[in-house]
Amino acid sequence: MEKQMFCYQCQETANGAGCTVKGVCGKESNLSNKMDMLIFIAKGVACIADRLRKGGKKIGNDVDCFITDALFSTITNTNFCTESITKKIKRGLKIREKLKHEAAHANILLPDIPQVEWHGGGKDDDNMETPEIGVLKEKDVDVRSLKELVLYGLKGICAYVSHAMHLGYNNQKIHIFIQNALSRISTDDLSVKELTGLVMETGEFGIKAMELLDKANTESYGEPMITTVATGVRNRPGILVTGHDLYDLHQLLEQTQGTGVDVYTHCEMLPAHYYPAFRKFRHFAGNYGGSWWKQRDEFEKFNGPILFTSNCLVPPFDTNTYKKRMYTTNACNFPGCTHISADKFGKKDYSQLIEVAKKCDPPQMLENSSITGGFAHYQVIGLLDIIVDAIKSGLIRKIVVMAGCDGRSARREYYTEFARKLPDDCVILTAGCAKFRYIKMDLGTINGIPRVLDAGQCNDCYSIAMIALTLKQALGLKNINDLPIVYNIAWYEQKAVIVLLSLIALGIKNIHLGPTYPAFISENVLDTLSRHFKISGITTPDNDLKEFGLTK
Repeated sequence: MEKQMFCYQCQETANGAGCTVKGVCGKESNLSNKMDMLIFIAKGVACIADRLRKGGKKIGNDVDCFITDALFSTITNTNFCTESITKKIKRGLKIREKLKHEAAHANILLPDIPQVEWHGGGKDDDNMETPEIGVLKEKDVDVRSLKELVLYGLKGICAYVSHAMHLGYNNQKIHIFIQNALSRISTDDLSVKELTGLVMETGEFGIKAMELLDKANTESYGEPMITTVATGVRNRPGILVTGHDLYDLHQLLEQTQGTGVDVYTHCEMLPAHYYPAFRKFRHFAGNYGGSWWKQRDEFEKFNGPILFTSNCLVPPFDTNTYKKRMYTTNACNFPGCTHISADKFGKKDYSQLIEVAKKCDPPQMLENSSITGGFAHYQVIGLLDIIVDAIKSGLIRKIVVMAGCDGRSARREYYTEFARKLPDDCVILTAGCAKFRYIKMDLGTINGIPRVLDAGQCNDCYSIAMIALTLKQALGLKNINDLPIVYNIAWYEQKAVIVLLSLIALGIKNIHLGPTYPAFISENVLDTLSRHFKISGITTPDNDLKEFGLTK
């Protein structure tokens, strides 16, 4: 069949090689090609902004916001709306023309990059000149692999920076790096060695982005605390919040006070319950459901509205009635659903959603138990003496970092089985939706410490890094790789890519990555990662437990 698109940025890409007709995620070829166009224009804007900045010109906030939004919008399972992507393309073209005018006025020579001209009109706004702009434009597979690795890392950075910016936190140095990196992979004739260095630098800025978001969340809502979260339901209408954005949840909780409507979290919003500021809301009911990929079934049973604050959105089937109750915001968008935008002050009006909720039945019960979490760096460092004593005495043999993403693949049952077979003297440290493979298991405690420690969302892998660095110092070790820590990481999309690059930038080696290697990593690049950073894949739980020295 003729290739209609090409995308291989997520773990579930078709045949482990690339989606060429329709995305496994659900995006159509037309949308995928529009996203290629949006990325192409974002690169062009970044090239001009980078050159202007080097010429001493100040770059406006509109450039930072556009590029951050463009990259976030193209993360897997975030935006499925062609109209929305087209509007972003138009916005980018206007910004590009403005920057070109500024450069001409200042006599600043711009890099020679292909241009996309907008002619307007057309029912679907498709009347563009479109040179080859997608992934396969770069013919050298190793150069392409490294460029895409940088780009996907930047997408993850933009996701985290976006959430921080919603809370009023920003770091201009991160935006400068994003734009410089986009410019370099677009116009510079970089060698493999130079691109490898840029990959490492992307990881360093990934740490800065996660640190920024950690600061934004904790200064806004307090340090996460050890918390037990109910998974049952109440006998009132509810609104379900999924995604990752705490500011959206906070605004919704404020606006639903006294309305008779409860608010529940789903998947990666579970860690919101760990923040003290949210505990004052009595109608903050608990967590509903499990991992993101089960939403077609679980959302059908919720009965009330669902608010998508970011990825991960699974396109509903035509038979799913909850599509009528779907609302999106921020970079997330889906055709036919109401999109809620912020005003110029960043505030959102959720009154329409709340009125719909009042007329809905209460959620159906999925389960009636609880989940305990809140083991971010602040809490774990508070338990440092107990943990260090347990390590020195042999009560804790290994800490196994099982952070990252969950997904539909049957092979991900590996992580469930791996956790179940871990010896009783091992502790799991997790963050991200990978936790739903094992967080509800009753694995007991060690010296009062739960054997599954949930640090929070995927961005809270920053906590995992801080915990490792603190343990290194407490145990008097010179090398972070001498810690009794094993890394068995699951990945799915581009935020997991930046987490991996951040861990590598910290000097962490011997990371096991699964369930499959990224399709965008060429054999030579994989060989380099394996040789220099000892990254390897997974096999079977029994084999890997033996390799890690974790047999009972």
